[in-house]
Amino acid sequence: MKNAYENLLGGKQGAIGLLVLAALILVVFPLALDTFRLNMVGKYLTYAFVAVGLVLCWGYGGILSLGQGIFFGVGGYCMAMFLKLEASDPESTKIQSTPGIPDFMDWNQLTELPMMWQPFHSFGFTLVAVVAVPALLALIIGIAMFKRRVGDVYFSIVTQAIAAILTILIIGQQGLTGGVNGITDLKTLLGWDIRDNSAKVVLYFVNAFLLLGCILVGRFVLTSKLGRLLMAMRDKEERVRFSGYDVASFKIFVFCLAAAFSAIGGAMFALQVGFMSPSFVGIVPSIEMVIFAAVGGRMSLLGAVYGTLLVSFGKTYFSESFPELWLYLMGGLFIVVVMYFPNGIAGLWESHGRKWIARFPLGKQLFGVPPPKVRVFAAKPPAASPARELETAP
Repeated sequence: MKNAYENLLGGKQGAIGLLVLAALILVVFPLALDTFRLNMVGKYLTYAFVAVGLVLCWGYGGILSLGQGIFFGVGGYCMAMFLKLEASDPESTKIQSTPGIPDFMDWNQLTELPMMWQPFHSFGFTLVAVVAVPALLALIIGIAMFKRRVGDVYFSIVTQAIAAILTILIIGQQGLTGGVNGITDLKTLLGWDIRDNSAKVVLYFVNAFLLLGCILVGRFVLTSKLGRLLMAMRDKEERVRFSGYDVASFKIFVFCLAAAFSAIGGAMFALQVGFMSPSFVGIVPSIEMVIFAAVGGRMSLLGAVYGTLLVSFGKTYFSESFPELWLYLMGGLFIVVVMYFPNGIAGLWESHGRKWIARFPLGKQLFGVPPPKVRVFAAKPPAASPARELETAP
């Protein structure tokens, strides 16, 4: 029981941090925000899945992927395909030339549903595909890159190139993917109207619980032997390899796990927002997702969530209040964080927040204070007595 407490919750302080985050997203936001704003926060939390995955593969594994939008988009498209098929029943599409297929296929003169869409009539298959397809894609990329010891900036460039290629492919295959508009007009999930306000609230809570579950999985990985190996690989990869460990396999695993987290976020995005488009797959959104993790702290799972919320709230506020200046204000925010808080929000908390909270009785009891530094002096050898010197003299 104690081991599970330490591995899943990170001990006392980890449990407190997780409870604070859970209270914020499960209690404070639902009580303080209306349905529209709550759904907006839910959209922000879907990005947090990607940021949490980046903490694992970048912060601890040293794998900077600038293409996580690939997996976010693939997961979202898998869910959107199921929702679009449900919304394209023969009765709803009877005015089309070919009833029973998505509207964009009819516009592109397709007369039957493509084979790759057929399995997505099943909700069970869709749930498996949401995780399995992006993880399989990450596995292929990982094997191709890490087995050949391609890393550092070269790996980042390759992931950017793959994100650009996938975006072009999605836009070019308009009859299969909806093209630049994406898959839109998603209405129901198993007959349940996801556009209703009550449905949006339910989906928000589902999204929040899934995010907390991913954080627990990530914490379990980081507190295990694998987590220690990831940190060792990040700092001294060659030494770990010479110790007999298969470094490539560990990198592939954590990269696939981060891809699965991103895909879950993409699927929840399609459910909450009601569409999926290639604008969430390319290079720009992938870099924004890295910024989320950097602002929150690339070594903190909880910090990644706070960083996502802070940047997303700032983006929304600046764009609403200063429509002509918001890009400059966002750029200034990033520069300030990088220059003055290189470890993000989590680093700021460790350096200043914990000490400030510990001044109060309750904060001191919860977080404690670091023990005072005690200087240890080496004991001096006893001086030899004159009598002893005479006895030992020749």
